[in-house]
Amino acid sequence: MGIKRRRALSKALTYFLLIAGVAIVFIPFWYMIVTSLKPQSYIFEIPPRMWPRDATLRNYTVALGKDLFGLYFLNSLVVAVVTTGLTISVSSMLAYAFARLRVPFKESLFYLLLTGMMIPPVMLIIPQFIVSKQLGLLDSLTGLVLVYVTMNLAMQTFLLRGFFEDIPRELEDAALIDGAGRWTIFWRIIIPLSRPGLAVVTIFTFLYSWDEFPWANVAIKETTRRTLPIAIALFQSEHLTEWGQVFAASIVALIPVVLVFALFQRYFIQGISTSGLKG
Repeated sequence: MGIKRRRALSKALTYFLLIAGVAIVFIPFWYMIVTSLKPQSYIFEIPPRMWPRDATLRNYTVALGKDLFGLYFLNSLVVAVVTTGLTISVSSMLAYAFARLRVPFKESLFYLLLTGMMIPPVMLIIPQFIVSKQLGLLDSLTGLVLVYVTMNLAMQTFLLRGFFEDIPRELEDAALIDGAGRWTIFWRIIIPLSRPGLAVVTIFTFLYSWDEFPWANVAIKETTRRTLPIAIALFQSEHLTEWGQVFAASIVALIPVVLVFALFQRYFIQGISTSGLKG
């Protein structure tokens, strides 16, 4: 009886902790949704309501029709998609070279690449600005993409190298015996077997390039080239912040991230459990 009771208590504690964790994560999102449906006069009402008394979609219609919101959304989508595609392509080839090929000073070059993970991105803003100005990449989506790719390469190469090293070498040896070249092995064997790792890289890179604000705020001054994080920040005025519109725009901005995670979540969970992120 004592063992059954302890198991029941342990199970109850587990469920309690899981529910508490979900609540901690979910409550801020729920508050954001509720606030996005409130008129401005009810934003700071006390006590706060779990559902607005006069729910309205006005914040969404105003936010989506404000300024060039649609263009900013499209700019962010283009930057995020192109950055993700380039990062996957370059980091996967780098990771394969570091994992499988015999390259002089390979380990030294790999650790040199990893130094990019140790430098806070904020410290690189000034050097990035100087280089981008000299190359004429300021006020352009191309400049954003190139910076985002370079900022993601070290981490994503590190993750993919771990996946590639876990793939049995016997598969490559058999392909080499059959006359396949390294390029064929990479595309026909390594990439298909590394879907969980590629899903992790896809989600992390897309999320970074979609949400990044500091560099975009520094590099982009041209109105038509702004990205969505900058657009949402512009909802604040000198005397008043329309929080309902800010949260409405933020919810719209979450949609692509949720869709990307929904598409890749099966591989993402598998990839997290087997990648270099595990403890």
